[in-house]
Amino acid sequence: MKIRTLSFAIVALSGLLAAAPTQAADKLTVLLEWFVNPDHAPMVIAKERGLFAAAGLDVELVPPADASAVPRLVAAKQADIGVHYQPNLYLDHAAGLPLVRFGTLVETPLNTVTVLADGPIRSLKDLKGKKVGFSVSGFEDAMLKRMLASDGLSNDDVALINVNFSLSPSLIGGKVDATLGGFRNFELTQMRLEGHEGRAFFPEEHGVPVYDELIFVTHKDLAADDRLPRFLAAVEQASVYLTNHPQEAWQLFIKAHPDLDDELNRQAFTDTLPRFAKRPAALDRGRYERFGAFMKESGLIEEAPAIEDVAIEIR
Repeated sequence: MKIRTLSFAIVALSGLLAAAPTQAADKLTVLLEWFVNPDHAPMVIAKERGLFAAAGLDVELVPPADASAVPRLVAAKQADIGVHYQPNLYLDHAAGLPLVRFGTLVETPLNTVTVLADGPIRSLKDLKGKKVGFSVSGFEDAMLKRMLASDGLSNDDVALINVNFSLSPSLIGGKVDATLGGFRNFELTQMRLEGHEGRAFFPEEHGVPVYDELIFVTHKDLAADDRLPRFLAAVEQASVYLTNHPQEAWQLFIKAHPDLDDELNRQAFTDTLPRFAKRPAALDRGRYERFGAFMKESGLIEEAPAIEDVAIEIR
């Protein structure tokens, strides 16, 4: 029903725009969570194919100067939309930031626990007494705790080493025996290109509830802004195009960002295709309830929030 609703909205908006071609497009600023990369392909393709323009939008994609500042900047209305992480949304809500999720970009986890494929670690149980490198504490600690518990271990059975953002080099160089937080669509290829095959353990297969890796958030005051459904309708069209025409989409992507035309990003682009939300406006309330409960059980938040306090579904 939601797909039909969005499709009708696209047709209706296209008709309105055709009837008023001289009307200026509405500006919309999207603050990315990281520098432009294949995870952002639906938005890049929507721009390149003129889908945002057809929806009456002038969308600007802005890489952040400080990735950790994205939720605060959106909460301060310095950007209309932020690309964010579902786990962090609960932490931001608990901290009092007036943010709400209104769409999904990547609908599966990308996080992993990664080891060297030719190393001695064949299962999570083999991590007992080993060193695990991480970049950001908080959710990832809780993720590891739940994963280890699925194999009868605890975080006390491993030594956590802060390697900043040097995950793959630390693993390849033998500084740590495993890494926490590497993305399955990026770090594994990066390692292979450097001559080292990796083995990934997926959190959703070891006790962690499935969650959306990347979501769209906005200030609660903008929840009823009519630019948001037009934005999601264009992103939905682009996501379907990516699925139907991956090679053409890749050419459009590197036309917009020729600096990303290399083997690493080409493989990451392919590996991310099945993970893009085909119904970005759809909200799985059960998924958000289960993950809120996980965050509470992990001690990251005091209470799981009501769904309507952190996520909305635009119709």
